[in-house]
Amino acid sequence: MLVLDWILIVVAGWLALGFAGIAALRNTAFVARVLFPAGAVLAAALAGLAAAALADTPETAVLALGLPDLPFHLRLDGLSAFFLFVIGATSVGISVFAAGYFRHGEGTPPGLMCLEYHLFLASMAMVVLADDAYAFMVMWETMALSSFFLVTANHRVPAIREAGFLYLLIAHIGAIGILLCFGVLQANTGDYTFANMRAQSLSPLWASAAFLLATLGFGAKAGILPLHVWLPEAHPAAPSPVSALMSAVMLKTAIYGLLRVSFDLLGAQQWWWGVLLLAVGLATALYGVVFSAVQTDMKRLLAYSSIENIGLLFVGIGLGVLFNAYGMKALSALALTAALYHVLAHAFFKSLLFLATGSVLHSTGERSLGKLGGLMRRMPWVAWLSLVGVLASSGLPPFSGFVSEWLLLQSFLFTTGLPDSFLNMLVPVLAAGIALVAALAGYTMVKFFGVIFLGQPREPKLADAHPASPLERAGLVWLAAGCVLLGLFPVAAIGLIDPVTQLLVGGGIAETVRANGWLLLSPSSPERASYSPLVFLLVVSVAVLLAVVLVRKFYHGRLRRAPAWDCGYPAQTARMQDSAEGFGQPIRQIFEPFFRLRRELPSPFDAKPHYRVTIEDHFWHWLYLPVARLTAGIARGVGRLQQGRIAIYLLYSFVTLMVLLLVVKS
Repeated sequence: MLVLDWILIVVAGWLALGFAGIAALRNTAFVARVLFPAGAVLAAALAGLAAAALADTPETAVLALGLPDLPFHLRLDGLSAFFLFVIGATSVGISVFAAGYFRHGEGTPPGLMCLEYHLFLASMAMVVLADDAYAFMVMWETMALSSFFLVTANHRVPAIREAGFLYLLIAHIGAIGILLCFGVLQANTGDYTFANMRAQSLSPLWASAAFLLATLGFGAKAGILPLHVWLPEAHPAAPSPVSALMSAVMLKTAIYGLLRVSFDLLGAQQWWWGVLLLAVGLATALYGVVFSAVQTDMKRLLAYSSIENIGLLFVGIGLGVLFNAYGMKALSALALTAALYHVLAHAFFKSLLFLATGSVLHSTGERSLGKLGGLMRRMPWVAWLSLVGVLASSGLPPFSGFVSEWLLLQSFLFTTGLPDSFLNMLVPVLAAGIALVAALAGYTMVKFFGVIFLGQPREPKLADAHPASPLERAGLVWLAAGCVLLGLFPVAAIGLIDPVTQLLVGGGIAETVRANGWLLLSPSSPERASYSPLVFLLVVSVAVLLAVVLVRKFYHGRLRRAPAWDCGYPAQTARMQDSAEGFGQPIRQIFEPFFRLRRELPSPFDAKPHYRVTIEDHFWHWLYLPVARLTAGIARGVGRLQQGRIAIYLLYSFVTLMVLLLVVKS
């Protein structure tokens, strides 16, 4: 059997698990202890099959599904295999965690949740396998609808329903853009297979139109500016495993779609496409990280952090497009390697952090950073594993986030070789912006971890916080191991990515990297730039061990332990700790134009005076609320046509008939 056949068996297995959940609709123990672990086993099988297929020749298949004369065309190549690996490897940990998390069904019967969850996984796998526009759009809509029902699992809460409908609205705006893009790519041939689209030679105008429609459509799903507003609403509303799956995996299907259209279905690329992606990506990354730094809700903080990381991915893809447009294949491969490495890294560390917030939420019932603190004593497993995700998200060595960001900055260092002097001046400025984003991301992660896990509990009820269940811990350990392994063995990971860049731009960096040995990561030459995570880890470990030995040998017994100095106060309380609002205040002041601030000043007559600052997104008031008011006005105008009187309706018919007669006669 072909690898593609085995992958389809995995997809069918997920669907079978979903329907088994319907058969055991309210049997929480069976769904959680049998079906979700079985889904994790299938996810591991998918990851293994995808890894084996990365370097193989493409495989195709035609499924007799859909409408007459419109079967599903499927294709397994390096690009689809890579994203199948991301889906499988990440969902292993999420599914294991979900087995311990969905104890009470999260507002939806557990069997129905099982169907929606596994249908979501299956549809994402089929999206990256689709080889025609019809199959792609059917699976894309299935993915959107199944994730909508997962987001609105606790549908009795009005705010959750509103978040779900906002997500579905923007998802369908993106779907319209994608559908129009495919319409342009088929070049009026009537053949919507991707093979036919590859064979077309579009004019620069129509190629640019297809690229812009793809950027709009896939950008809406990914969350680029200004189509980002659904992420900070949907992620807090969804159960934490669903938030992890959406942020870590579903957003990557949009990255897959953009890569498929830009590098595979379209022919020659134009340099300004890359500049556009660079500009949009940097704006999205900066906007996301600034808003993330001032959040007081831990899931909204991570949602804005996902927007920042999507911006970085668009920057890497834009740089790859820019290099490829000028025929610089090796540098384009380097930029795409950085972007794809970040796809892997972000999938692991962001799902790890979202799942950690789920454990905290189940244990404490709190999502607000202002009411958390000191949980490292109560939830040590979650705290230490979260620290791995925080360090990876901050881009610190020797974890996965550092490798991808280091490769991206290495790509920027080569832009001085571009033949355009304006671009040679512009791109280093963008590199400085990326460095700022990375610094702010580290700042945000310090706030996230410190406020939740360090210090003293801010609420008395936190003393009753319970540790995560064994299955939750197992899922967190899997994802934390991914963060560590991707950080320590980047050469092996680049070997997985190389077939993808070979397919997209006809070049890769794996051969150059392997020539310098598995211990040293050098994308060009060791004299120019190199990094060895294992050597770094060894040096840090030896330095720490040496420091401990020296302190014990020369200073042991000479230190007097006493309570920490507390500015003269007789007792330290949680009120003396830096709060989430206080931690983010410098960012709020420096980047105040980014925010729409509403200040509520205390009244001198209040029994308990308070000062509150509410941070809102400008785009709500600049774009979305005006559109909503316009739509509501049009709806009210159309509504006046329905008078409920037969004479009025006959008049409408008569006027319409007269207009048509005049038009036909003229």
